[in-house]
Amino acid sequence: MAERYVLIGAGSVSFTRGLVADILRTGKELELGLVDIDPEALRTAEGLVTKMVAAKRARVRVLASLDRREVLPGAHAVICTVGVGGRRAWERDIAIPRKHGVFQPVGDTAMPGGLSRALRMIPAMVGVARDVLDLCPTALFFNYGNPMAAVCRAIRKATGANVVGLCHGVLGVAHYLAQFLKLPFSEVTYTAVGLNHMTWFTEFRHKGRDAWPLFRAEVARRLGTEPGRLLAKFAELGDSPELLEKLDNPFSWNLFALYGAFPAVLDRHAIEFFPQLVPGGAYYGRTLGVDVFSMEAVIEGGDRRYQEMREIALSPEPLPAEYLGSEGGEHEQVISIIDSIDTDAGRVYSANLPNRGQVANLPPEAVLESPALADASGLRALALGDLPSGLAATLASRIAVIETIVDAALKGDRDLFVQALIADGSARSLGTAQRLADELLAAHAEFLPQFQRG
Repeated sequence: MAERYVLIGAGSVSFTRGLVADILRTGKELELGLVDIDPEALRTAEGLVTKMVAAKRARVRVLASLDRREVLPGAHAVICTVGVGGRRAWERDIAIPRKHGVFQPVGDTAMPGGLSRALRMIPAMVGVARDVLDLCPTALFFNYGNPMAAVCRAIRKATGANVVGLCHGVLGVAHYLAQFLKLPFSEVTYTAVGLNHMTWFTEFRHKGRDAWPLFRAEVARRLGTEPGRLLAKFAELGDSPELLEKLDNPFSWNLFALYGAFPAVLDRHAIEFFPQLVPGGAYYGRTLGVDVFSMEAVIEGGDRRYQEMREIALSPEPLPAEYLGSEGGEHEQVISIIDSIDTDAGRVYSANLPNRGQVANLPPEAVLESPALADASGLRALALGDLPSGLAATLASRIAVIETIVDAALKGDRDLFVQALIADGSARSLGTAQRLADELLAAHAEFLPQFQRG
């Protein structure tokens, strides 16, 4: 009998396309259940996947349903790429904080937008987890939805489900770092640990040798100084636009010079974990989310790609050849992870799992992104010992914010939401935090039933 994989949130068509292309390359016979609560998005996903399967003459049976409970029974793997409220809700998460002087380059993990998204995502994903436990309790259960750490922590806290969070950020930054020094990726190894979208590369090696001195020398060369004066040079340049002319991702490289570790996923994400350092969205002479890392461009691009894929999915024309090719993206490791578990291969991946000893000086059960071994027992995080105190401090404070927003979402507690906004550090005053909370709750009321009780 063919195994069944279930993709919940299949209307995220770009992810669905990449995942299905990976599945088709394995040649496996299986059933693929596509689930989305939006009929049009589900129809688009089903049309696209059906065309892909037919083009490859694959042994894949496509099932599509608006009700996940119809396709979850007996599933071997459940992969979630849910985005409650979609891009329209994301727009509000960006626009409302801007009214209060808070500018975000992403707004899906930290700062007010990320906290607001958590309130929408957590009840929905807890519901998915309860259905998984009820209908396919032995299934491999993966989440790609943001904010990753908060969603996975809430699922485990509320249900105990063995969810694994996956993101391609660490792998992508590993490639970025190798390219920065023009090193073949096959010759590098690394260790990265932290929180999703703020994961510290604590080691990076080339052919077994520490490569950090090479990075310091290259950054110093680009800034026109000596490696021993790197921090002084960053201080001298300050927030000058000149930095952007000399070095991409200058905020991340400045952190590297200070902490001796490099943050994933580069400036666009990492800067959101330090909102106190970018008041008013100031970023080297530009404004975050506006004229650098434009959120309007990101959201418009998503709308455009969806429409393109919808036209292809529903058109009688043949599927373009590139739709079957390999492409990078969020999906890119999950099929390999499933294979590593099924075959007891013991390969190592970056995964989001509760802290059960992998970092001794961070809170237990906090969901950390770190190396994990995938074998017949599942995914097991590797023990890494203590982090340097400075790195641990950047994460511990954020873990406290995550725990607060998880409780706010699970309990429907407005005051806890305000507390999370204050702890996040973006709000300029207590009054600003309260107004932000109330406006975001009102804007997303249709997705926040837990706040409507009583």
